[in-house]
Amino acid sequence: MTARISVMLALICVFATIFRGEAQSKQQQDKQIKIGLSMDSLRVERWRKDRDIFKKHAEGLGAKVIVQNADGDARRQNEQAENMMTQGVDVLVVIAKDGVAAASIVESAHKEGIKVLAYDRLILNSDVDLYISFDNEQVGYLQAEYIARKVPQGNYFLLGGAPTDNNARLLRKGQMRALQPLIDRGEIQIVAKQWAVDWDPRDALKKTEQVLTQHHNQIDAVVASNDGTAGGVIQALAGQKLAGEVPVSGQDADLAACQRIVEGTQAVTVYKPIHFIATKAAEEAIALAEGEPISDATHKVNNGKIDVPSILLTPIPVDKDNLDEVVIKGGFHKREAVYKTQ
Repeated sequence: MTARISVMLALICVFATIFRGEAQSKQQQDKQIKIGLSMDSLRVERWRKDRDIFKKHAEGLGAKVIVQNADGDARRQNEQAENMMTQGVDVLVVIAKDGVAAASIVESAHKEGIKVLAYDRLILNSDVDLYISFDNEQVGYLQAEYIARKVPQGNYFLLGGAPTDNNARLLRKGQMRALQPLIDRGEIQIVAKQWAVDWDPRDALKKTEQVLTQHHNQIDAVVASNDGTAGGVIQALAGQKLAGEVPVSGQDADLAACQRIVEGTQAVTVYKPIHFIATKAAEEAIALAEGEPISDATHKVNNGKIDVPSILLTPIPVDKDNLDEVVIKGGFHKREAVYKTQ
């Protein structure tokens, strides 16, 4: 009898250990941070890289990531954000299609006790919890300053990005900071300023063709605000046999842009090390979800309502001289892909 009781007690202990382990496992699953990544679009090459690096790093830190792609539709992005809230996300990371429209995402999230991190693009007129980006005004400054050194005199065309994107405005502000002294001295003339709807290269192509026609091809330099629009500009210039004759800027170090730099049709791109911003955003999203202070938010950026705690990373201008060192040795693109035409 005593032996039987001992066996029964041992079995009870075993089952108790199993149940306790299952309960702990379920508790750990329940505690897993769930991040909603709300993306404007995946049409631009760099956003696919951001998504993949962010997701891999966050999951490596133990979080679960839900990704939604609004495909360039601000209303759809808001609806998707609401859907992710119903799925129980602890924090939302938003790459806003429209910085004004996305304010309602922040308002709805805060009602549910969910914090919001604005990724790369500032969400305006809201109490957004954190903004992480590169210094976009500095990006614009670097673009225009580089082109101005190449072309210190002549007719300039400024092609901005989406007018709904606050970053496009910041870029233009930085560009004008670099160019205004030359304008004041009468050394350069801004003969046209345009904005490319949705950063669309096709719209950039069309608007560049119009400007070239209006000014009888007398354009000496183009400050284009990203590599996609730069591609449209260069296509229009090629149609007039001006590709490589007129320096064009960009940003993002897209593969096609790096190939154009090698070919000589694009003068410069501004590289924003995506690995840094994506991994940092993943870490800070988890910190926000856990209620931890963000010690690296040493900047403040006003969004029209508050001074948003911000982390601003440093961009790097890239041309033929440092392309290998920065982009290829840095692991962003493979050498054989960049130099495929040679």
